Amino acid sequence: QVQLVESGGGLVQPGGSLRLSCVVSGFTLDSYTIGWFRQAPGKEREAISCISSTTDITYAASVKGRFTVSREKDTAYLLMNNLNPEDTALYVCATSLDDCTVPTGVTIVWDYWGQGTRVTVSS
Repeated sequence: QVQLVESGGGLVQPGGSLRLSCVVSGFTLDSYTIGWFRQAPGKEREAISCISSTTDITYAASVKGRFTVSREKDTAYLLMNNLNPEDTALYVCATSLDDCTVPTGVTIVWDYWGQGTRVTVSS
């Protein structure tokens, strides 16, 4: 059974840091791309980072320079620095056999999703 389990969320003050983890079980992650997404209350889901099996990495403009994605074996990580209240959201990871960078007009197909871990940035 395929499972993606996120952890590491919580309450943090503005300017603080958190490291999220996404542990994958039920298949070998080696050939898969991992994406990180977030959804804030009342807002649409936002793709924030991606790391492929060849370590092609992308970031959304909203997190570039503050967030760092990495992976090791069956786990992906998202290190989040200099957090601000606008980062408050449910953070979810997903896997895909597509690359992070695809041709214009092509949509990445995300196969499996986790349940998410909640991040709250507040003083």
